[in-house]
Amino acid sequence: MLSEVLAAAGDMSRQLRTRPSLLKPEDVAVIYNINDALSEEVARYYLQARQVPAENLIGVELPRHGKDVLSVAEFESLKSQIEAKLGDQQVLLVVWKTPFAVQCNSLTSALTLGLDLEQCKKTCDPGRDSPYFNSTSLRPWADHHIRLSMLLPITSVDAAKALIDRGTLSEFSLNEGNGYFLKTKDAARSRSREPFFPPDGMTVRSKRLTLHTLSQEALEKAQAVMFYFTGQAQVDYILTNSYLPGAIADHLTSTGGQLTSSFQMPATRWLDAGVTGSYGTVSEPCNYWQKFPNPQVVMGHYLAGETLIESYWKSVKWPAQGLFVGEPLAKPYAKSAPLMMDP
Repeated sequence: MLSEVLAAAGDMSRQLRTRPSLLKPEDVAVIYNINDALSEEVARYYLQARQVPAENLIGVELPRHGKDVLSVAEFESLKSQIEAKLGDQQVLLVVWKTPFAVQCNSLTSALTLGLDLEQCKKTCDPGRDSPYFNSTSLRPWADHHIRLSMLLPITSVDAAKALIDRGTLSEFSLNEGNGYFLKTKDAARSRSREPFFPPDGMTVRSKRLTLHTLSQEALEKAQAVMFYFTGQAQVDYILTNSYLPGAIADHLTSTGGQLTSSFQMPATRWLDAGVTGSYGTVSEPCNYWQKFPNPQVVMGHYLAGETLIESYWKSVKWPAQGLFVGEPLAKPYAKSAPLMMDP
């Protein structure tokens, strides 16, 4: 029922309150592949850019054959290597492009919530609830005994460093921005999230943000984009748009989290276009809204001052198949004024 869905997501005006994130650089464990010089270079750049303590850098050994998808045994080996070097960090940032999955699970969900092999028996079945969905927690390890994880994929070293820089820059100034919510003709991919789109023209004055809900297939030459949610297998013209530091964008489709071999657009394409965080599924999820970011919840937490990783993770109710990619500590609204919304 739509009323139940909206109740689960929470009313946007109720969520949009000032709750600055408590996450700090020392809360992040940065994980790299010791057999990949590019992985180590980008990981060390992240430490420098974000002033993460050196002891939070964790080198692990991955299968040398460069697999996209880990077996259960390979994942357990990776998990053991990480956990042996962890303290009380709240966030795991994994710095490589592959592997990105464990059987039908995403690597980020497996690291955060553990493997859900039941989902792999039939990937189109409903998923398992995340205890973090729309949570009020500001300390996930302390409150839920989970560490939020995100993949910082390396399509090139320069692109990865630019992504890190965008996340860092997001905190320094509040620019006028736009959020776009597209109702496309691709009904299977578009309609499940449309109940969570705001009225066209809604403004959040204290955040200098205008929201646009449009019936069209893509944005072209849009300026100052902070949010972009759509449903398409391929999204045209994304390179023509201008994205603000900290921008979030994703396209609800089946295999956006398959970063190397998907016949659909991978989530990394958003990052290469200038977005700071994105999301995609690594196995066929079917179009449950619960398996994809809920726009109301993402914005509710992000505009309230929480980080990108907190806001994105809180927006997915059944995240087993979903891969979170980007720069986790981006928080463009952390220092802005309390919220004032106009219809």
